[in-house]
Amino acid sequence: MSLATLERRVRQELDFLGYPARGWVPPRQRDGVPVLDVLIVGGGQAGLAACFGLRRERIEAVEVLDAKPLGLEGPWVDFARMVTLRTPKHVTGPDLGVPSLAPRAWFEARHGAGAWDAMQKIDRRDWQDYLGWYRRVLDLPVRNGVRVTRIAADGDLLAAQLDTGEIRHARRIVLATGLEGGGRWQIPAVVSDHLPANRYAHTAQAIDFAALQGKRIGVLGGGASAFDNAATALEAGAASVDLCIRRAELPRVNPYRWMENAGYLGHFADLPDALRWRMTRRIFEMNQPPPQDTLWRCQRWPGFALHTGSPWTGVSLPGDMIQVETPGRRFAFDFLIIGTGFTVDLSLRPELAGLAPEIATWADRFTPPAGEEHAALGQFPYLAPDCSFTAKAPGTNPHLAHIHDFTFATMPSMGLTGGSISGLKYGVRRLVDGIAKSLFTEDAEAHCADLLAYAELELLHLDGPPPAEAGP
Repeated sequence: MSLATLERRVRQELDFLGYPARGWVPPRQRDGVPVLDVLIVGGGQAGLAACFGLRRERIEAVEVLDAKPLGLEGPWVDFARMVTLRTPKHVTGPDLGVPSLAPRAWFEARHGAGAWDAMQKIDRRDWQDYLGWYRRVLDLPVRNGVRVTRIAADGDLLAAQLDTGEIRHARRIVLATGLEGGGRWQIPAVVSDHLPANRYAHTAQAIDFAALQGKRIGVLGGGASAFDNAATALEAGAASVDLCIRRAELPRVNPYRWMENAGYLGHFADLPDALRWRMTRRIFEMNQPPPQDTLWRCQRWPGFALHTGSPWTGVSLPGDMIQVETPGRRFAFDFLIIGTGFTVDLSLRPELAGLAPEIATWADRFTPPAGEEHAALGQFPYLAPDCSFTAKAPGTNPHLAHIHDFTFATMPSMGLTGGSISGLKYGVRRLVDGIAKSLFTEDAEAHCADLLAYAELELLHLDGPPPAEAGP
């Protein structure tokens, strides 16, 4: 099947599934300007899938904003340095159950069924191309190069301040801003407080790998991104890479593979707080190992060394050489790459900084049993069943219920949702159903009035059929 044929099939399948067909959300205006039903912040995989889901429910006044240029949304061709996704290739999610929109349908139309059978994992660049095609074939309303700098309540609406100087009013806002969407990428103070910024970089930053040729590189972190960046540096000609992790052993079990079942993905959010806390705490403690092929990608190079039980206890720059102290030895490096992930703290998000003091966290709502404490987990937002924020003081700040978190920060409340490909299939459904419910119930009086005034005739003739249609 050609890509053009697949696109015709997409339109046909959507036509087959097009009931109900008409919009139902009453249009609104503020100062003569149309109000959005939903504003989605982030045009990567989560934002696109959420937009498609809302439009399928005939919530039509939707706009997606992304700060990056067209084609660079998400991490895949920006700062991601893996070769392939670690997610199994048969994953679905953005398609929302429409077969012709599934990743496999696109891949086979572009590369052939044989290529799909031969492929082990999806190349990250193919995934970006798939998302670009998905956006185009669905004609999703995405606007690039626009950043939301502040969200605030404005009467019964939300006002999003843009870096263009515009203000967009919306009834609901969805935050689909990825892994770091609940805070920011994290660089330990032991590094940032003792080195100039040109001597280190986070794995989520732009790195001039060509400039690392012949250099001694230190990498901190045991996640996949740390290993991906270590391999990229070696492939660019780095003389050596020493990768340090604080754990005594490299994790070998990936809890995300366990999480990929319909029970957890669909219904984790329905569990009591104590179970959600215990399960998420266990997942965070286990962490994910690097994929096997990623580890081997590093180990192929004689200049690669892995050091377990080696947290960085001191970093200094006595001359031109960076000194890193660990419990077991001292290292000398020319450049550092930091793969320590991100921290969740809503006050660090510019768009949420003004609202963060009002938003409830897990620490506000749940006291774990003795022995099950986890300070970082307590900082995650405590979300309602539709992924919306809740207020620290119950019954106050009703506008928070109109802002929906669809980032990795949903983990302890909702499980996997918009922060993971694996979570999209069930996460989008929960998000969209919640928004549709809240919009309908909020407008219930208007819908009732519309019904009471409804007078469109269906039975047009009471005096018998025309002669040609008369019976015997």
